[in-house]
Amino acid sequence: MASISEDTGEETPLQVRLNGLATFIGIVGLSVAVLVLVVLLIRYFTGHTGNAYGAAQFKAGKTSLSDAIDGSIKIVTIAVTIVVVAVPEGLPLAVTLTLAYSMRKMMMDKALVRRLSACETMGSATTICSDKTGTLTLNQMTVVEAYANGKKIGPLNDVSFLSRKLSSLLIEGIAQNTTGCVFLSEGGDVEVSGSPTEKSILFWGVKLGMNFDDMRRKSEIIHAFPFNSEKKRGGVAIKTPDSEVRVHWKGAAEIVLASCTQYIDENDCIRPLDEHKLAFFKRAIEEMAARSLRCVAIAYRLYALEKVPIDEEQLAHWELPEDELVLLAIVGIKDPCRTGVRDAVELCTGAGVKVRMVTGDNLQTAKAIALECGILASEVDASEPNLIEGKVFRALSEVQRQEIAERISVMGRSSPNDKLLLVQALKKKGHVVAVTGDGTNDAPALHEADIGLAMGIQGTEVAKESSDIIILDDNFASVVKVVRWGRSVYANIQKFIQFQLTVNVAALIINVVAAFSSGDVPLNTVQLLWINLIMDTLGALALATEPPTDHLMHRPPVGRREPLITNIMWRNLLIQAVYQVTVLLVLNFQGRRILHLQRENWDHANKVKNTVIFNAFVLCQIFNEFNARKPDQLNVFVGVLRNRLFMGIVGITLILQIVIIEFLGKFTTTARLNWKLWLVCIVIGFLSWPLAIVGKLIPVPETPLSKFFKCRFHRRRAHDEEMNGDEVSRQ
Repeated sequence: MASISEDTGEETPLQVRLNGLATFIGIVGLSVAVLVLVVLLIRYFTGHTGNAYGAAQFKAGKTSLSDAIDGSIKIVTIAVTIVVVAVPEGLPLAVTLTLAYSMRKMMMDKALVRRLSACETMGSATTICSDKTGTLTLNQMTVVEAYANGKKIGPLNDVSFLSRKLSSLLIEGIAQNTTGCVFLSEGGDVEVSGSPTEKSILFWGVKLGMNFDDMRRKSEIIHAFPFNSEKKRGGVAIKTPDSEVRVHWKGAAEIVLASCTQYIDENDCIRPLDEHKLAFFKRAIEEMAARSLRCVAIAYRLYALEKVPIDEEQLAHWELPEDELVLLAIVGIKDPCRTGVRDAVELCTGAGVKVRMVTGDNLQTAKAIALECGILASEVDASEPNLIEGKVFRALSEVQRQEIAERISVMGRSSPNDKLLLVQALKKKGHVVAVTGDGTNDAPALHEADIGLAMGIQGTEVAKESSDIIILDDNFASVVKVVRWGRSVYANIQKFIQFQLTVNVAALIINVVAAFSSGDVPLNTVQLLWINLIMDTLGALALATEPPTDHLMHRPPVGRREPLITNIMWRNLLIQAVYQVTVLLVLNFQGRRILHLQRENWDHANKVKNTVIFNAFVLCQIFNEFNARKPDQLNVFVGVLRNRLFMGIVGITLILQIVIIEFLGKFTTTARLNWKLWLVCIVIGFLSWPLAIVGKLIPVPETPLSKFFKCRFHRRRAHDEEMNGDEVSRQ
């Protein structure tokens, strides 16, 4: 198994957005803290800050130096605490938690994440370029149809229906021109190794009576040309016991057939491949391909022994003759589609993710599989450029490739380089591209893609090392699950940001307004640090572990340029922040009257009032945590009981808040609250639920606010330039 790789250091689209957001929040928080510091210091040293009895805390010439320093330190502490609350140090924690949680859960869905940031990038994927064999299909190949002796043969596995000479040459070609192997197990059963295509042909050879070991011993292999994904064929030159040299070829049916000039008829006579017979075989290939069969041709030719290079170095570079071949057979190999793959493709399409099939198979075979899988909706779509051959795409200029790349659904007879060119073209058009691959030659495309998905069963180690995620069961349905988890990562981070910004905005406004008006703040240092703990650490734990839902696959992908904070998030955030600020500021200025504390000692009444503000503020965040779970759904309680971690954190936060209020008053400068004041705090927090429901009924524009302001700015700028131009022309 390939080891988990380290990140390359290249930032993902989400990381870039998060860095920008964190910087912005930090600057705003620092600015507010400096402003509060300056205002409080001015108020303090000008005698406008009063003590518990209303007298000025600082009197020039009368207040001792130590008292003045203590007062200044208290003000600086408040300013520093505001910075601590404002700076979103919980963002990295939330991102890491949700990525780590998703990575662990994705293992259960047969996906091994090698690069952690690939989790969230997959959620932004706009297109998936998938292999056919083994990903969309089962990779369980069987020869189901064959043409030999100039006709369709049947029964398929009965050698008596083949002429003697042809059957001998065919079995020789199957046994010698292969990278697979046939052997007997301890139980006496025939077992075959090799690629799925090789195995299917070797199994057919065994059924025709092939003795693999005997056939391999009979002849000497002179030189082999392994299957090449560019040429779509492989060959071997052998020397028989009677010193005859035969060159056997096997590969893509239409390519090998194009090199054939003869065939063996049913009387074992070698006949020229005339136009009539050539048309017959071409029609057979098309018919088999239309039924989603992989078509493979087997052919051979004789070669003069004296022309074979003797020198080892020359022999190593000898190119096997591939012209004037004699056709032996054309076989159709069935590789059934995986169950559920059509549903998976439809789910991707509904989620706005375009699935493209890139395969080395015949274009007709690719078309048939694409129709069966749902990649092509109907025969009407099966035309260029929706359906294109690799060599046609390769021959286009870079600009032309970019123009048609988005319209391509199926690419047949493609080489690994064609896949790479397609990925590059799609990325230049702004797509976030995921690519599946299993071969060593797929490594460049896997590396170039935004997300490389290697196959765990059929994939080579080179492909796995070049990938970001390994699909352990080679199933396309698992790729769709990865998309789902990726979207969950992005959605969870957005939930946390909405929750955090609500707390930030409310806490900053409450303290700033109170500082400007009275010179004191209702939320002290210890209280703000506890709120910061709820907001950052516990909030990140609770919201970062929300499991994915089907709702995530009913929205379009985020893409590269979409803003992190959506209009829906701004609406929810502002509604809750305005509500919390309004209620708590009313309590701050009118709390003694509203809470009937006029008869209480001023110092104690102020302490109780500030405790109610602190307690209500914390309870608002606990209730709002439920709202943050479902930013765009009315029912925020769907599946909440299944998320035990979320419920556990909410419960722990509530218990700790009760302990702080009732037992840690000296530490947090709070007073114990009676049941009536507790009820007031709970009601204030509870009202955030119906308020959120009402708020979600308010429609928001589809155009992001950032784009709206940019458009207004550009229009204003263009108008000013036009006005300036008119003035110049008049002068």
